[in-house]
Amino acid sequence: MRRFWTQGPVNAQEHYVVSRSDEIADYIKRVGEGRYVVLFAPRQTGKTTFFQDALAVLVADSITEQTADYFPIQLNFDVYKNTSVTDFYDNLYHDICEEIEHLFQRRGGTPPEALIQLLADTQLTNPHAMRRFFRHLDRLLTPQKFVLIIDEFDGIPQAALSDFLHTLRHIYIAGKPRCPHSIGIIGVKSIAQLNYDRSISPFNIQDEFHLPNFTLEQVQELLGQYTDEVGQVFVPEVIASIHKQTAGQPVLVNRFAQILTEELDIPKSEPITMAHFSKAHTQLLEEDNVNFTHLLTNIRRDPRFENLLMRIMARDEGVDFNLRSDIISELATYGVIARGDDGMCEIVNPIYLYCILQAFKPIVNGLEDEYLHEASHAGFLDYLTPTGRIDMGLLLDNFRDFIARAGFKILQVPDTPQESVGRHLLLAYLDQFVKDIGGFMHIEVQTGRGRMDIIVTHNQQKYIIETKIWRGERRYQAGKRQLAAYLRAEGVTAGGYIVFDHREDPEPQVETETIEDLAIRSYVIPVMQEPPSKVLHSSEKK
Repeated sequence: MRRFWTQGPVNAQEHYVVSRSDEIADYIKRVGEGRYVVLFAPRQTGKTTFFQDALAVLVADSITEQTADYFPIQLNFDVYKNTSVTDFYDNLYHDICEEIEHLFQRRGGTPPEALIQLLADTQLTNPHAMRRFFRHLDRLLTPQKFVLIIDEFDGIPQAALSDFLHTLRHIYIAGKPRCPHSIGIIGVKSIAQLNYDRSISPFNIQDEFHLPNFTLEQVQELLGQYTDEVGQVFVPEVIASIHKQTAGQPVLVNRFAQILTEELDIPKSEPITMAHFSKAHTQLLEEDNVNFTHLLTNIRRDPRFENLLMRIMARDEGVDFNLRSDIISELATYGVIARGDDGMCEIVNPIYLYCILQAFKPIVNGLEDEYLHEASHAGFLDYLTPTGRIDMGLLLDNFRDFIARAGFKILQVPDTPQESVGRHLLLAYLDQFVKDIGGFMHIEVQTGRGRMDIIVTHNQQKYIIETKIWRGERRYQAGKRQLAAYLRAEGVTAGGYIVFDHREDPEPQVETETIEDLAIRSYVIPVMQEPPSKVLHSSEKK
């Protein structure tokens, strides 16, 4: 039986796969046009799998009408990173020879004698020798066109980069016929980011290729393969929720499916439901996997990243997605942010948003003992009704009172930007609550800049809390209507709305309203700006 897979490239014999047929057809069309294609995307986004599948179409096990025009080989530069320029070209030559021989074997043929002699006589020591070698190779392969795919291009030795790219550019602009006819370059960092001396890129002829995340239809296709083979169905809401939480990020989609089909011990005779989804989601958020390690390593590379990410999450006005900014360009390359439909930066999916908040949240905020009022009898269990439902009004009233009790001490929460401290404390408070009652919590899709929706699930009931930063009365009122629309879309009849007010003279508010037959309890919660002693000292100076 096939499996969902997250440890490297996938293949249809052993794993469930998304076909990507439209994207492969697009790439092969570019090969036919002789393009020099580049694909730069974060790790674990399916780049290698995609090009292996595209190569398989070009190669075929024997020459067909579709593949007769091409002689494709694939190289991997990952092992070259710490080699000298001389060793790089020497190893490049031997790898090309091996791949040429392998392709002839796969197609059931043997290299012509002239090609065997060329491979035996050639020595690659520099880019000029490489250019001459390709010229001779073209004559011997004609009428087939030589196609070269280079994976892990980031591994090229820095000293070899500029001359190597200049040589490929020279070959390209010399016109057709040329060898290589088409090149596919795959990596994490773009050419500009690899060009560390910040000079003008020597590879300005590149044709950029974008490999999108899975669409909802592709996630349905992927999970449907499992259902067809095993018979176990995913209820439609589970499939939609997996896509919303991951935004179709390939490894996260497959990891979700792994947990649901292999690790939760759900009987195969039962459907996979939202209750199962909540358990899988919690397990995924709490585990330490390679994808999260890459994410967290990358966002900690530069102290400026935290400030930018918090601004993206907190500000209704948004942050312009400007790739000429080194900070934005790097975070986009790492797969942390992307351009939204409105041209602004957005965190790529809710799971990453949660991980980012957790990464910048202090391990201990120093206020845990003040979450509950001293008169509390059963701790957080006080906020469950006799029927086992959450009394969300009382729970959020207590959070409001907790912030008031904490007062200026919230300013002492370590390593937390002031504009983010309210959300950090709310997440920590709710996290403790759901652990105590045996519930689940996750962040939902952001439906507007500066907005974050928190979903608490308990006893198969869903509770929604929207948070914002105070940006004026108009936006405060607009947020209620946004929440109402979201509640209706989720089939929930009531919700909480918390707005953190960082003004010097805030006005606390609590109100319960009915909007379009939906009950919304709204809070404007002041966040202390400075300790009382500092305020007093400032007024005395006046």
